[in-house]
Amino acid sequence: MIVNPPSVDDASGHAADMYQEDLRDDGFVYAHTRVMAINPEAHQAFEALIGAIQPSIGVRTYELVTLAAARGIPSPHCLLAHGRKTLRADVLDEDELEQVALDYRTAQLSDADVAVMRFAEKVSTDAAAMTDADSQELRDSGFTDRQIVDIALAAAARNYLSRALRALAVPVDEVPGLSPRLVAALLSPVGR
Repeated sequence: MIVNPPSVDDASGHAADMYQEDLRDDGFVYAHTRVMAINPEAHQAFEALIGAIQPSIGVRTYELVTLAAARGIPSPHCLLAHGRKTLRADVLDEDELEQVALDYRTAQLSDADVAVMRFAEKVSTDAAAMTDADSQELRDSGFTDRQIVDIALAAAARNYLSRALRALAVPVDEVPGLSPRLVAALLSPVGR
């Protein structure tokens, strides 16, 4: 990595808070946290955006959007981190998450969940080809105008962060709490 993040000892303000959260949760500071600590104001703005999006769609839909968008990029950082967040939030259990990671279309998800994931994946893979038909599928699944906008914003926000990490060649850290089988499923090319 060519950029030089602040050290744990030199970090202050929000950057220090970011480091302390990783240290408290996992005992080390992730490479992606270190890079974002170079511009902690941007990280705070990203967190504020997610905070404005998530309430209307809920944790489950937000995490499904994030996983699908991250798979479309692909972003190993976000697939692993949000795989773990999905487990910790009891959105899915490990077996369900493995099936979703391998291919959400054949996992035991509701039609609405599949529509959300298909939409988010397309934002990451071919946003220029999206039409009203893509949003209509969400509408037909029962989502409101606000939720449709927030699903699009959640997928776009994942692209913002994931693509920045990829552009900066940020190393992918091992994420504690994920079985080797689940890591393999999350990072597999199957279902893309």
